[in-house]
Amino acid sequence: MIYTVTLNPSIDYHVSLSALDKGTINIAQKEWKTAGGKGINVSKVLRILGTDSTALGFIGGFTGTFIQQELEQEGILHQLIRVEQDSRINIKIKAEDETDITGLSPEIPESALQQLLDQLDQLQGGDYLVLAGSVPKSVPADIYQNIMERLRNKGIHLFLDAKGAALASGLQEKPFLIKPNHHELGELFGTTIETMKDAAKYGRLALESGAQNVIVSMADQGAVFVSEQGTFAARIPSSKAVNSIGAGDSMVAGFLYAHTKGWKAEEAFRFAVAAGSTTALSEGFCTQEKIAAFLPNVTITSMA
Repeated sequence: MIYTVTLNPSIDYHVSLSALDKGTINIAQKEWKTAGGKGINVSKVLRILGTDSTALGFIGGFTGTFIQQELEQEGILHQLIRVEQDSRINIKIKAEDETDITGLSPEIPESALQQLLDQLDQLQGGDYLVLAGSVPKSVPADIYQNIMERLRNKGIHLFLDAKGAALASGLQEKPFLIKPNHHELGELFGTTIETMKDAAKYGRLALESGAQNVIVSMADQGAVFVSEQGTFAARIPSSKAVNSIGAGDSMVAGFLYAHTKGWKAEEAFRFAVAAGSTTALSEGFCTQEKIAAFLPNVTITSMA
């Protein structure tokens, strides 16, 4: 079974404008609302690809009710834990550029956090667990490391998609996969990553630090994959992204989907890049049809 953990779910409120004029009233051309959060996005893409998962995490208030209802409407299993304060609302403004306003997280009481840990204790060997997204201020920054340490000897495949302190501490528990973008990987090692060669170098350092597999997303350059079996670069045609929301989550879901099908790592990586790319080029998430059409555009080369 696949489980995703989203400690900080949200309603993502998307607004499209012809232009964003500061200091005046802007009238939206289009708007829509979706349940968001990195783990939830992974569960959504897995459902689109025909694979079930169970979404775990915290929801609260009327915003939490919206999140729960959307998951249920999309046929996504969940065991979300109720907290008192409202789940956050993130505003995604699409005008000349994309502008994000991230809402405030609800307070997560210790009792709710313990309830989540009790849920995770029920996972069994062979299960997959995706730990993804930001950590609320009321939750210990090393919570992902603590969860992975708790599950260390149970034979669970752990996917970690986080940044900053949550990523740095989590590496110690040897996650099966991490997927930083080039900015996040650079932050991890106190450097700037600009090229595929840079990504490969520091991806190998992440491998030495504990990760078993590393995907480094490089925006329109493509991505780099590093494992003990080798290092590969995926290049894609240059194109302007329509949507940056969920592209990285689609990569995680794509790799996880392919891995559960028994694909070789190189082909799982290719599928993941196609999933992330087609989400970036769409207003919604990738689909099997979009991925299949895009796969011939993904060029995989071995890097020394």
